[in-house]
Amino acid sequence: MSLNPRTMPHTRLELLTWQDAERYLERSQLILIPVGSTEQHGPNGLLGTDFITAEEVAHGAAALIDALVTPTIPVGMALHHLAFAGSMSLRPETLAAVMRDYVWSLHEHGFRTFVFVNGHGGNIPTSRTALADIRRELPEARLEWLNWFQAPSVARRARELYGDREGQHATPSEVSVTMAAYPDAVRPIDGPLDIESCRPRGIPDAAGFRELYPDGRMGSDPSLSTREHGAELLELAAQAVADWCLDKATLHRRTAS
Repeated sequence: MSLNPRTMPHTRLELLTWQDAERYLERSQLILIPVGSTEQHGPNGLLGTDFITAEEVAHGAAALIDALVTPTIPVGMALHHLAFAGSMSLRPETLAAVMRDYVWSLHEHGFRTFVFVNGHGGNIPTSRTALADIRRELPEARLEWLNWFQAPSVARRARELYGDREGQHATPSEVSVTMAAYPDAVRPIDGPLDIESCRPRGIPDAAGFRELYPDGRMGSDPSLSTREHGAELLELAAQAVADWCLDKATLHRRTAS
């Protein structure tokens, strides 16, 4: 089964009518929210890698459990990447406000379980504060944050495929997923690439990041990426998110009360 979200319009909130959304709420209070980033991803990774991967995983999971997915939050907290052309960033307080307003709007209609499917490590610190604030404002809402790339099945397979050449940024696993999603957009590159010169040495400000990691990689070798790897990793990630949601099913299904 293809997990491409463009083939699964029934999972997309934006492709429903308001009546469709109301009928969905009669059976479920769950909604998935993909969140990522628009930033450089090394010599051949797409600027949209982090939001594309989050979106693909969220829609893949939703197709497996007949759930809904919101429009993606495509720009995250990526101030440290702004020395690379095309990178965009929200300030932490802006990202937190966008997350809050997504949840608040949907909560008004009866959604109660909100699963953020994240594709960008730089969003994680902001998410902790944002989710804590939303929980105080909406104590009856259940909020979860899932980093698809840290799902045990995904991380294990990435280690098997790439070993220490997976790295921390512009990784072959995330580039592979974008190859599966947009095979005509991602250009393969010849390798192997040197990983010693770009070993992770912290994340400074934007100018410092480009000085330490001139081609944008952090210990990774995206020349190992393939479309086939991406399809496999996407299915593992989608299943991991779907399994988590099913495990919590009693928390988001409508009850007689």
